Amino acid sequence: MSGYKKIEMVVGVFVLVGVISIAWLAMELGGVGGLSSNGYKVTAVFDDAGGVRKGSDVMLAGVPIGQVVSVTLKDNEEAEMVFNIKDGVLIASDATVSIRTKGLIGEKFVRVNQGSEEDYLAEGDEFEDTESAINIEDLISKYIFSGDAK
Repeated sequence: MSGYKKIEMVVGVFVLVGVISIAWLAMELGGVGGLSSNGYKVTAVFDDAGGVRKGSDVMLAGVPIGQVVSVTLKDNEEAEMVFNIKDGVLIASDATVSIRTKGLIGEKFVRVNQGSEEDYLAEGDEFEDTESAINIEDLISKYIFSGDAK
């Protein structure tokens, strides 16, 4: 093997290791491919998903505790969401969830309001009390067309 062939082999190995490392890091940070799926899944049903999408944050006390895994239509009238909650995070069985916005017109996230019960949600459980997003367009149209506006 000539000197150039050895250098080409070494460079090729470094490039391959670099590409694999970047791909792994991207999947880990993005939660793709099941690499970041430690935790347990719980569900919630909302009247309106309000713009929440797969990958949106689930937060408790302003701290991210999980992500939205899926948003699907249930019985052709409600939005069912599945959340992946990090291991070690305990959510009371009477906790409520609501859809909120980061900032005035920022991205949507799911906020968990901790309950007071001593028993906690586990894999496959469902939140009983949910609050859908406030739809600004509906509020404005109600105000404009209600006849109260002068």
